[in-house]
Amino acid sequence: SGAAEAAALLRHLCRKVRASGPLTVAEYMREALTNPAQGYYTRRGGIGDTDSGDFITSPEISQVFGELIGIWYVSEWMAMGKPNTFQLVELGPGRGTLTEDILRVFNQLTSVLSKCDVSVHLVEVSPKLSEIQAQMLTGGKVQPNPEDESAYMKGVSKTGIPIFWYRDIQDVPAGYSFYLAHEFFDALPIHKFQRTEKGWREVLVDTDPEVPDQLRFVLSPSRTPASENFIQPEETRDHVEVCPEAGVIVQRLACRIEKDGGAALVADYGHDGTRTDTFRGFRNHKLHNVLSAPGTADLTADVDFSYLRKMTQERTTTLGPIKQREFLKNMGIDLRLQVLLQNSRDTATREQLLRSYDMLMNPEKMGDCFNFFAMLPHHRLVHADKKDKPESKSPLPPVAGFNELLLK
Repeated sequence: SGAAEAAALLRHLCRKVRASGPLTVAEYMREALTNPAQGYYTRRGGIGDTDSGDFITSPEISQVFGELIGIWYVSEWMAMGKPNTFQLVELGPGRGTLTEDILRVFNQLTSVLSKCDVSVHLVEVSPKLSEIQAQMLTGGKVQPNPEDESAYMKGVSKTGIPIFWYRDIQDVPAGYSFYLAHEFFDALPIHKFQRTEKGWREVLVDTDPEVPDQLRFVLSPSRTPASENFIQPEETRDHVEVCPEAGVIVQRLACRIEKDGGAALVADYGHDGTRTDTFRGFRNHKLHNVLSAPGTADLTADVDFSYLRKMTQERTTTLGPIKQREFLKNMGIDLRLQVLLQNSRDTATREQLLRSYDMLMNPEKMGDCFNFFAMLPHHRLVHADKKDKPESKSPLPPVAGFNELLLK
């Protein structure tokens, strides 16, 4: 059925171009991924096992990944003085695998978290994926459209923790929260720009006059609203991708963390303002031409962490990006692997553990291209009042993952 839907979406896009001119790459991406009838995410959710899905995410590779992230949140919660409420807010939770792994850690640490009111808040726009998440996390026992809640669905995890679903981060109740965005930002629509002799031009998607119903990239003949607004004056690259939506979400997170406390952890493919052309498509785990058969492939672009950092507007302190292998090493993945290897009964399990470790840590695989980035309140790293006798201040504990984890 994919082919018919792709053809329909392609015809729709070509009509749109003929009616109102070339599309921005962001408009094209938005249609290809989230068009209600033929969009890639809306239709099928994309994440799957190796045979059917188009991409596999770290939590699908190994439970250790999610466990270490769970430990990161608990260690930050402790470093911040163990507040009595703890909202875990995940943006774009996929199948719910990562949340499940984190909840397992919370359950193992019940003694530590006992006096704390823990709840989970999932921000998910895809109805298809929210069903999969509900099945995985609650066994499908959920209540749609609960009264006097901004959530569209709620349930209780198998470990007894309340879970709520929302379409937008703004619907999540205010309060002390830990945010998680794992492979969330890379799927948001980007604008692409090219530096020319005449200044910045936006890369647009147009029909090819030579070939009916085929799309191609063109440069805007003059400046566009996006090229006026989204290019930083100090930019040195010749080709730039900007994701304004990511900027807006980071601003929201920064405001919430500044006001209510907590922290955000972002894990994604990305770079620190150094890469240029990273827009690509994946279909059946292989690279796929981004402009052909729209709606049948996952489209992503690497996250520009330097842009995210700028967008926090110094409301929060930021750490990273650091490479996934450094973060996981700091979080003690090697020790965790040893324990699991010792406890595993058979060779098959041990081989699987070593394979997944290699996938996560090998610089050639995910170890180097995947990054971790954190947003924290300023007082988490710098004592608020330096004018007191500095020697009376207890030193602030290091932030796990970005430094070695010191668990007492």
